Amino acid sequence: MTRPFDIIGHPDPGERRPFSRATRAGGLVFVSGHSAPHDPSRGIRRGATAAEQTREALAMVDGILREAGSSLDRAVQVTMLITDPADYDACNAEYVKHFPNGLPARHTARFGVPTEAKVAFACIALAGDAA
Repeated sequence: MTRPFDIIGHPDPGERRPFSRATRAGGLVFVSGHSAPHDPSRGIRRGATAAEQTREALAMVDGILREAGSSLDRAVQVTMLITDPADYDACNAEYVKHFPNGLPARHTARFGVPTEAKVAFACIALAGDAA
């Protein structure tokens, strides 16, 4: 039986974070929550400030969307997850720079996961040439 959706970025077996990076279905791309990349063993650090982490996390989400045939320009809904409400203004100041053609619908929530990330993003975007 064929699955009615595509999975983008299957997790590796035994992955500590058992979820796909995104799925594509019904003309939409659904991106899982992602913080800025962080892998010190490879020299990748997520950034010290909320603004830096916002920039890097949105770049990662945009890369996943592009892999799925979309982009941040096609985002219709974004979820911003922050660990500290004091970072809200700094995150917003950077966030708006990534949507020069208009802001998608958005909600913000506090999150707490076993990570030092200050912010993470999930989104829903139009796929392909969907209007």
